[in-house]
Amino acid sequence: MTALSPAIRTEIQEAYRAWLAARGFRARRGQREMIAAIARVLTGDEPRLAVIEAGTGTGKTVAYCLAAIPIGRALGKTLVISSATIALQEQVVFRDLPDLKEASGLNFSFTLAKGRGRYLCLKRLDDQLKYADSGERPLFAELSDGMEQHGEVYHGLLQAFSEKRWDGELDSWPEPLEADLWRSVTTDHRGCTNNKCSFFKQCPFFRARAQLDGVEVIVANHDLVLADLSLGGGAVLPEPEDCIYVMDEAHHLPEKTQQHFSSSARLRSAVLWLSSITSTIGSMTQRFGRPQELLDLATRLADHCAQSEALLTALAEATQELPFESREDRPDIYRFPLGEVPTAIADAAREALRPFRDVANDIDSGYELVQRVFQGELHWERSFEAEDWLPALGTLKTRAMAVEALLADYSRAVEPGSHARWSYRHDEDLELVSAPIIPGRLLQDALWSRAFAAICTSATLTAVGRFDRFLERSGLQQALTLRIGSPFDFPNIATLSIPHMASDPGDFNAHCAEVAQLLPELLGEELSALVLFTSWRQMFAILDQLDDDLRARLKVQGDAAKQALLDAHRADVDAGRHSVLFGLASFAEGVDLPDDYCRHVIIVKLPFSVPDDPLDQAMAEWAEQQGRNAFYDISVPDAAQKLVQACGRLIRHEGDWGTITLLDRRIVTRRYGQDLIRSLPPYRLEIASAP
Repeated sequence: MTALSPAIRTEIQEAYRAWLAARGFRARRGQREMIAAIARVLTGDEPRLAVIEAGTGTGKTVAYCLAAIPIGRALGKTLVISSATIALQEQVVFRDLPDLKEASGLNFSFTLAKGRGRYLCLKRLDDQLKYADSGERPLFAELSDGMEQHGEVYHGLLQAFSEKRWDGELDSWPEPLEADLWRSVTTDHRGCTNNKCSFFKQCPFFRARAQLDGVEVIVANHDLVLADLSLGGGAVLPEPEDCIYVMDEAHHLPEKTQQHFSSSARLRSAVLWLSSITSTIGSMTQRFGRPQELLDLATRLADHCAQSEALLTALAEATQELPFESREDRPDIYRFPLGEVPTAIADAAREALRPFRDVANDIDSGYELVQRVFQGELHWERSFEAEDWLPALGTLKTRAMAVEALLADYSRAVEPGSHARWSYRHDEDLELVSAPIIPGRLLQDALWSRAFAAICTSATLTAVGRFDRFLERSGLQQALTLRIGSPFDFPNIATLSIPHMASDPGDFNAHCAEVAQLLPELLGEELSALVLFTSWRQMFAILDQLDDDLRARLKVQGDAAKQALLDAHRADVDAGRHSVLFGLASFAEGVDLPDDYCRHVIIVKLPFSVPDDPLDQAMAEWAEQQGRNAFYDISVPDAAQKLVQACGRLIRHEGDWGTITLLDRRIVTRRYGQDLIRSLPPYRLEIASAP
């Protein structure tokens, strides 16, 4: 019997009919098509991979859940729904899944999964408070700085957790927490002693982790999925072979993979850090009564650190000789053509790697020794402090591995074009960076080849009408592809307006001046609007030219947290007050402003990538080397996808309506403009001619 037996098919159909009836909806052709396609893939032969673009209004969350949940249960597989943003993650787990369970008649268990770094580490919080209250010097420097700056907040965290007013999750703390503060009271897997920790039974992370056992649907995010895969799979989530993955907002997955598998290191900071390691291990040796094992380790480590310091300094000096390019308001940069590292730098990295690898191994040995003390296998003076030292050693180990990975990357011969590499020259430091150009190779090895099945979906997976760009970047050339159009009647509910303009966006000052002149009239008496920019520089340049009356209506990105701006915008609109949001890329996606919350989207400039982004430059170089046209094969498809996302902020449901204004005439004057227009939904098009 296959998973898509008559019984399973009937279960899916009846659940869909029940959900429609409960919600008073009519069946949507696109939604039915998506359910059927996913069911066929999940019950078919390997590779069980699909890429489905589902236009806004398809109801894709219900579609993939109705197909995957019954089939996953029949096969004994866990459904892992992964999103790119916390907003969608919480929408799925707090709204969509409860609604589906109530209305469809399907009975399934589900929970939310987050990475360890989103949870409070009670041991680290206790350390912060313990050493402050005792008046002793903390065991490691990280703690001493934290208490001076954040002592009152630490006490508040502990009190709220103890009184069960807070569950220990960063996202549920009612106020923003500074990144440095939170970093000092959370940990990663290397700094965690797991069930040996004295706080294990109360640990927020392990309480949450226990909820994953045996659950049928896990809602995660791309970062957590990638982190789990980088640990071999099965570390937090179930083994990939036992999972059906639905990667929602999948257009973010290639970029997330690039970020996750990138490596970087600041060379002079690493030299200073090496000096601090010797001092830290020396202090630890004294605290434990100078046991011979630690004395030997400290001696070896001091020698390896000294060698590493000298060789990292030599690498920094070689890097300093590169012909860096100056950039306004940003660090100077040098990009290695085709990612190929010059012999002098590769040799210096290779020389530095040898003793640095010894440093990393020494830290690992120290961690193992202290762990044996903690477990009672070794008996040192003040053995009770072992639990305090393990998180600190784990943090040292994490940083050592990051620098080691960067040195290894720069020292080995790799296939030309596989990685982009560049260096930043900061005021007093030099940074080396490496990032994979084609993340699909990593995804193929870590995910697609191992997963039982995987579905990638989003409202924007095609560019210029084709899946080619996404398939190449994600490594999914063998996947089934399906494009489902939006059910919205766009020609009758939305207008795309392109006014006459005298300036070209290539002339920054002239374009800014003309946009600033047009905005007051465009916004007019609009109750609400969203104005989208491609750079901070242009947004601020235009803001400086607006009069005070208009500026009083604006909610500008950067003036407050994003959610606070959105809340204030909605409150003003609800009260009948005019409100206009000014934002960049993060406001062009994932922002839900239906009806009167957004009747006008103004796009100031076509969303082409910044020309001097080193990763984009490397990708263009790689394409040109293959005889391709980088602009038409990469830049135009990427801009088309971003433009669709930006326009998608306007129409959020079938009864919505409004106007999109594009203040960039290149869409009608350049050859690629027609490709961009064809990528958009069929809005009613209004193109102004010259007066």
